[in-house]
Amino acid sequence: ALASMSMDIRMDDKVALVTGGSRGIGKAIASRFAQAGANVMITSRKAEVLESTADELNALGGGRVEWFAGNAGDPAQAEACVAETMERFGRIDVLVNNAATNPYFGPLLGISAGQAEKTVAVNQFGYVAWTSAVWNGWMAEHGGAVLNIASVGGLSVEKNIGYYNVTKAAVLHLTSQMAAEMAPKVRVNAIAPGLVKTDMAKALWEPNEARIAKSMPLHRLGEPDDIGRAALFLCSDAASWITGAHLVVDGGALTGPSLG
Repeated sequence: ALASMSMDIRMDDKVALVTGGSRGIGKAIASRFAQAGANVMITSRKAEVLESTADELNALGGGRVEWFAGNAGDPAQAEACVAETMERFGRIDVLVNNAATNPYFGPLLGISAGQAEKTVAVNQFGYVAWTSAVWNGWMAEHGGAVLNIASVGGLSVEKNIGYYNVTKAAVLHLTSQMAAEMAPKVRVNAIAPGLVKTDMAKALWEPNEARIAKSMPLHRLGEPDDIGRAALFLCSDAASWITGAHLVVDGGALTGPSLG
């Protein structure tokens, strides 16, 4: 039922670039954008996954979906992807910084310097590098919208993914800073998803989905399209007076346990 829910927000003639766009939340965002008429460039590391995702989304009609394989934590590859997007589509109206990594699972004080650096390179500095690339490549002159995918983990404390959440807290502050620096040409907002049923988060939800869902006010976990719909709104002209905002999309989990 969720997938068929129509939204009359359009993004015709717009071009969007979505990092980590081959699966999970990134794929759902790319799908919503394409269905709203945007042309979309998706990027992640694995060419074969990107290719099959692009084929799947193109089969649905809507805007054209192209792909570029690269590591979101490498600023040179961010520049190359932006150049390729400009080459193919001629503009970049929307950037979604979604790619994230979590090489370490365990207590905060057990993380190694290498694991910490890799987490920051993708989840934190990566967002700066991609935003800088689209700013210099198109948006400084023509305007646009940037959406940073953070996490409710950046607003709370959890076991085993503490350092990942530190980078997500940084994303929220980066969003405020970018919004101030890039105004008035470019709007910059963040979504902080709660527990969404993605492959990346499987270890967190799969073993006890029913129990976790029951503890939440809305009694269900998130689906990638819950984030896709919120992203479509924030990146569209329907949100033209919203910048520097942090939208929590978590089924009410941050408010505390369900009382019903």
